[in-house]
Amino acid sequence: MWTEGVFCLFSGSRSSKTFKPKKNIPEGTHQYELMKHAAATLGSGNLRLAVMLPEGEDLNEWVAVNTVDFFNQINMLYGTITEFCTEDSCPIMSAGPKYEYHWADGHTVKKPIKCSAPKYIDYLMTWVQDQLDDETLFPSKIGVPFPKNFQSIAKTILKRLFRVYAHIYHQHFSEVVQLGEEAHLNTSFKHFIFFVQEFSLIERRELAPLQELIDKLTAKEQR
Repeated sequence: MWTEGVFCLFSGSRSSKTFKPKKNIPEGTHQYELMKHAAATLGSGNLRLAVMLPEGEDLNEWVAVNTVDFFNQINMLYGTITEFCTEDSCPIMSAGPKYEYHWADGHTVKKPIKCSAPKYIDYLMTWVQDQLDDETLFPSKIGVPFPKNFQSIAKTILKRLFRVYAHIYHQHFSEVVQLGEEAHLNTSFKHFIFFVQEFSLIERRELAPLQELIDKLTAKEQR
């Protein structure tokens, strides 16, 4: 069971029922053009092709644009099932019986503690949003360099975003089916997995809660 804490900025006024605002990439920037390219390629239906680094593009910018996109996708997907993910229904943040995620922010809470899934996810998404809004970490202006440890930052964000997918699949898939959202969830998750596989952004052991599903979703499109 993973008990690694997630860094976050606590805010008692935030509601676990509230969406995080969609993170928009400014129009007119190169990253905006990359985002349009990604959307157009996704439209082809070939997810393996869609995640590949466009020729001549910077890897950090490509990872940044897609990380923002996955944040927005997961934010929206989780937002559809928040009424089912409550303090009572999900008193711990888990991805099935074998995987329980505990909380720490490295500063205020240094020792990992148990918390409910809605609290954990709210803290996690708040933390990710703060990272994406930090121009020193995710620069949007042309000519502003990414930090030297950007790949490490992105890996941590993506690893933690995966946990939201894992919780939704293990604890709320029946509600997702009731809402008719399973195709959307599967496509989003498949896109996410192909992306992190393409650039080796999440260690295999972190994917263990959904490894069987990953194998099933990707089996038909192996290279």
